[in-house]
Amino acid sequence: MSDILTPIQAIVSSPWFLGIWLALMLPSLAIVIRDLTTKNAHLMSLMKVVWVLTVLYSGPLGLLIYWRTGRKEIPDDAPWRRAFRSVAHCYSGCGLGEIIGVLIAVGLFSAGNIQTALVTFALAYTIGFALGFGPLLQDGVAPWQAFKDTFRAETPSIMVMEIVAISVDLLLAGNAGMGEVIFWSSLVVSLTLGLVAAYPVNLTLIKAGVKEGMMDPRMTDHSHHKEAEADPMHPRYHPGHA
Repeated sequence: MSDILTPIQAIVSSPWFLGIWLALMLPSLAIVIRDLTTKNAHLMSLMKVVWVLTVLYSGPLGLLIYWRTGRKEIPDDAPWRRAFRSVAHCYSGCGLGEIIGVLIAVGLFSAGNIQTALVTFALAYTIGFALGFGPLLQDGVAPWQAFKDTFRAETPSIMVMEIVAISVDLLLAGNAGMGEVIFWSSLVVSLTLGLVAAYPVNLTLIKAGVKEGMMDPRMTDHSHHKEAEADPMHPRYHPGHA
């Protein structure tokens, strides 16, 4: 195992790795922000935040996912596109929880690997769950029903995402401190691998009817969004929840 890890750790611990990453991520972030404020300004505020965070965590990969699945310019809304929007939605909250968890556990308390993993998972799950639970409450779903729906739809994705992300992060960075390059670069690698690992879970849940995925970006227009969701006769009616 060490024969495989050692060269990977050497690459990830290099300042060049982080420098190249920033050189790719920052233009990607600028592109997605510009597109969201010009061509796709109609998207819901929550999804705008989701896409910005997804690109912030995963750079060009996040931008590619947005470009192919999250814009009104997409040619169709196939299940694979809905699955990517769904996993990005989950990823934005879980990634934020993971970053906050690592900063608290390592930066404030110098916690060991086990404590860091527990704190990180707890915050990632809480924020990821809240991103699914909150919108259901806003849509008028009863709290207990919203809780059950969110638990069933989001838990498998969050579990897979966080098990992969936290394991990779601890495997690469170990007990690295915040002043070391590998502390930050391992977060980039682990978060992105968590996103990739959770995608097939979301696709399976959508195909099984457990999730619907986030709303088609071609349908979120706009001033008629609320009416479309509420009126079963409206062509943009979108029953159920993500």
